[in-house]
Amino acid sequence: MSVHIDIAGLRRERIAVVPSPLAELGMALHALSEPGHHPGLQGWATGVTARLDSHLADRMCEADFLWRSTFSDLFLPCAGIPGGPTLPGATLPEDLDLLDKLTDRQFVDAALEFTCALAYDAQGPDALSDLAVRRRALDLAASRGPQQVRFTRRLLEDPPSVRAWLRQFLEDCDEAFFAEAWSRLRHQLAADARHKTELLRRKGLTEALAAVSPAVALDESAGRIVIDKLTEGRTVTADGGLLLVPTSLGRPHLMVLHRYGWQPVLHYPVSTSELSDPPSVEQLSRRMSALSHPVRMRISRHLARSAYTTGELAQMHGMTAPEISRHLGVLKKAGLLTTRRRGRYVLHQLDVTVVARLGSDFLEGILR
Repeated sequence: MSVHIDIAGLRRERIAVVPSPLAELGMALHALSEPGHHPGLQGWATGVTARLDSHLADRMCEADFLWRSTFSDLFLPCAGIPGGPTLPGATLPEDLDLLDKLTDRQFVDAALEFTCALAYDAQGPDALSDLAVRRRALDLAASRGPQQVRFTRRLLEDPPSVRAWLRQFLEDCDEAFFAEAWSRLRHQLAADARHKTELLRRKGLTEALAAVSPAVALDESAGRIVIDKLTEGRTVTADGGLLLVPTSLGRPHLMVLHRYGWQPVLHYPVSTSELSDPPSVEQLSRRMSALSHPVRMRISRHLARSAYTTGELAQMHGMTAPEISRHLGVLKKAGLLTTRRRGRYVLHQLDVTVVARLGSDFLEGILR
């Protein structure tokens, strides 16, 4: 599974790497709502929550579906501005001004993304003009509780008031906690953007994308960027160009904005030296499948404790050497075994470090 961005004919000058204060504020709200997604930020989230004004905390819950389970495209409004590529604002007020430039239909479509009521990467009817879509949006909101129903009704009946509410809320968040965080983070994000831009200029798009994330690759023969994610999607750069937006608060999430008619955006976490790169979705699936077989589980029990030859494992498990070799081959292909030679014998052992990371790798893979 993957998201594809068709880039046929895309000129290098149409590719930009730029931080966005509004996108980072969106990730801050997400981290506060879902601290379990970001274990490295739990201390920061606890500190912010402890000193948060109770009124602002209540308002944060009023529309948290815009940033809790998914990251709304409203936090990257520059991608929706018609008439060619638009860059994020250098400051939060400038980014919020871009949010104000979205049409009511764009705003409502993006805000209703949490209901999954609308086609995302294709043209379709909208909730403001189509009664069937409107009813579906309200039905889906009802399944998520009265809070979502109230918000959806407000949004469909009076988009300008919701837009004004959201802008005021984001400005209050900036004053309460985000301005201080952004003053620390913007230098790191600007440095990362400069580094990726220089890579793009000197070594090309392939190297720049490899530096963005091991989950992003350029398929030059097909003229497309492939992002390894547990979802399917496709978009084109057309005349809008391609935007890469770094985030410090976003790991492990690698977001791909591929909304129909919007400029494609890769919202990627800046690299962290303490954390190793997660395996691809295919590698993760292969590892979990390899360990799920009952025979390989029993073999792994021995290999986790010591190194054994194929013949020793065959004797232990009452199997033939070729049968054991096939199971070892599956484990090795999944990257779960280490081997070493001792004279004419080959010893196999379970790579317990890789196995120990499976839980966090799985979580990172499904949250990417």
